[in-house]
Amino acid sequence: MKKFIKNYGLLFLVVGLIILLDQVTKAIVRANIPFGGWWMPVDWLAPIVRIVHWNNTGAAFGLFQQGGLIFGVMAVIVSGFIIYYFPRVPKKNTWVRISLGMQMAGALGNLIDRLRFGAVTDFVAVGDFPVFNVADSSITVGVAILIIALWVEEWHEKKAAENGKSLPVDEPILQEEDHDPHGL
Repeated sequence: MKKFIKNYGLLFLVVGLIILLDQVTKAIVRANIPFGGWWMPVDWLAPIVRIVHWNNTGAAFGLFQQGGLIFGVMAVIVSGFIIYYFPRVPKKNTWVRISLGMQMAGALGNLIDRLRFGAVTDFVAVGDFPVFNVADSSITVGVAILIIALWVEEWHEKKAAENGKSLPVDEPILQEEDHDPHGL
């Protein structure tokens, strides 16, 4: 169990917290705003930002409507890949590890909606931008963090190479004797 927590603790902490926030906010919207309705306690902000109750059968931000089954299958595949790949990411790459958790949480948060309701509940409306939710934001911010973290890592490697130094190599997180063929 220690090995599991050591390898996956951060992943499941990030995933769990974001899914909890995503599902709670969606439940509040479904319980308090009629479908198609909106709420904003500050009238002058309503044209800029408001909370709405909307469903999405496609991808994030309303793209590819009626693609729910495809995106549900993709969420499972992406989550499986992240679970497989996560312990192989060096622990020093904290931001890469957090970004993977954010992407997995977003995919699973929207998958939960697809399985429970047949569509994803979206509720954040900003100007004319498509309506989105916490899960969509988690995926988007997770991808941005991943890109920045990989860019910074590449920059450090390039600087080290220019200075004729090699970066310290992390030990693999999964040692051969620790390898469990069943992934537990």
